Amino acid sequence: MYSKDFIRQDNNYRTLKAFQKAECVYDVTYYFANKFLQKGDRTIDQMVQAARSGKQNLAEGNIDGVTSKEMELRLTNVNRASLHELLLDYEDYLRVRGLEQWPYNDPRCVQTRDFCKQHLDSAVYREKIKDRSDETIANIAITLIHQCDVLIKGLIEWQKKNFLENGGIKEELYRARKAYRDSHGFNGQNGQNGFNGSNGQYGH
Repeated sequence: MYSKDFIRQDNNYRTLKAFQKAECVYDVTYYFANKFLQKGDRTIDQMVQAARSGKQNLAEGNIDGVTSKEMELRLTNVNRASLHELLLDYEDYLRVRGLEQWPYNDPRCVQTRDFCKQHLDSAVYREKIKDRSDETIANIAITLIHQCDVLIKGLIEWQKKNFLENGGIKEELYRARKAYRDSHGFNGQNGQNGFNGSNGQYGH
C-alpha cells in the first residue's frame, strides 16, 4: 500500500509533494549559488541547472505519463539523479570551506527536518533564508534534498507498480477499444462485426 503523498492528485504535477519540495530546493539553491559563490564560478550554473532539472523533469514526466508510463518513470529517475548531483555540490561546499554539515541527531538538524516537513511553500524559504549564513542555508538545502529524495523514491515505486498492474498506453487503448466494441455489439465471428447474414450479407 503506497502513501498518497507519492501520487499525483487531479493529474496535476503541481499537487505532487515531490514537485513542491523540489521547487523549494530550486529557490533555495538559486539564492545560495548567486549569494555565496563568486561571479563567474561555473558551479553557480551547475547547481542551479541541477536544481532546475530536479524540478522540471518531475513536471515533464507527469505530463508525458499521460501517454508514456515508461517515459514518466525514466524522467523521474533523471530527476532523482539531478538532485543527488546537487547534494554533492552542497556537501563539497561545506567540506572544502571547513564548514559543518550538521549530524543527523544535531538539534539544528532535527529542528530543520521538522520545519521542512511542515512547509512546502517555496515563498516561506525565500523569506527565511535572507539573513542566514551559508552554512545554515546549505544544511537547509541538504535537508530538503533528502526529504525530496524520499518522496521521489516512493513515487518511482508507485509508478513501477502502476505500470506492472495496468501497462502503458497500448494496453490502455486496447482495453478501451475492446470495451467500446463490446458495448456496441461488435462481436461477430470471422470479421462479420455482429452482422449475422451469411457471406457478409446484412441479414437480408
